[in-house]
Amino acid sequence: MASEAHLTVNNLTMAYGDLIIQQNLNFTVNKKDIFIIMGGSGCGKSTLLRLLVGLKAPEKGSVFYQDTDFWQANEQQRNEIMRHNGILYQSGALWSSMTLAENITLPLTEYTDLCAAEIKELVSLKLALVGLSGFEDYYPSEISGGMQKRAGLARAIALDPDILFFDEPSAGLDPISAKLLDDLILELRDSLGATVIIVTHELASIFAIGNNSIFLDTETKTMIAQGDPKTLLAECKDPRVQQFLRRGESQ
Repeated sequence: MASEAHLTVNNLTMAYGDLIIQQNLNFTVNKKDIFIIMGGSGCGKSTLLRLLVGLKAPEKGSVFYQDTDFWQANEQQRNEIMRHNGILYQSGALWSSMTLAENITLPLTEYTDLCAAEIKELVSLKLALVGLSGFEDYYPSEISGGMQKRAGLARAIALDPDILFFDEPSAGLDPISAKLLDDLILELRDSLGATVIIVTHELASIFAIGNNSIFLDTETKTMIAQGDPKTLLAECKDPRVQQFLRRGESQ
């Protein structure tokens, strides 16, 4: 069965004033992909993520959510698209003065007409999905970094998003916690039927969960490879891509 495009980027240029970050970006993210945005430090990975989720406009080019050109759409259409996205920021970005339950309640109160009892039930369900059942009344400072990431993920999936965006989800985690988070991302992709887009430089995660990717190059300011990371490792001839994907291998 042919893959169905969920998000398509055409001739995209990202810039801050006169400083071009990346240009001539063209790629497609298919439904249920776990799509990796990778490249060296300073190549524009997080900037691209900001642009895809509507936080920064492109210098030129387009981002299509299925048939809708996001940056040509009106504000109401853009808000509707963004409401179907879930985002997990690098820090987890939980409100420190709120319990985990209160953090996850926020989007449900804001964007649904559910009653308090229904919201409470949904909050418990979302926390259970990320392995935090029973932690409703804990504050972020009372749990570990890995648990904070999972709580942030519970909030990101509160509204059953079509696309989940992650910015360096494994940053600051030990290898075991990072592996558990990778496993959780796979489980949620399968259970929610969501598309996942991840900015990361963590090789273990890239190879464990990614099935599609692009590689952004700092020097040429454009993408120089795309495809399954495991295929790129085996077949891509570009030395910059090979150097990135083979980091840490013994010489």
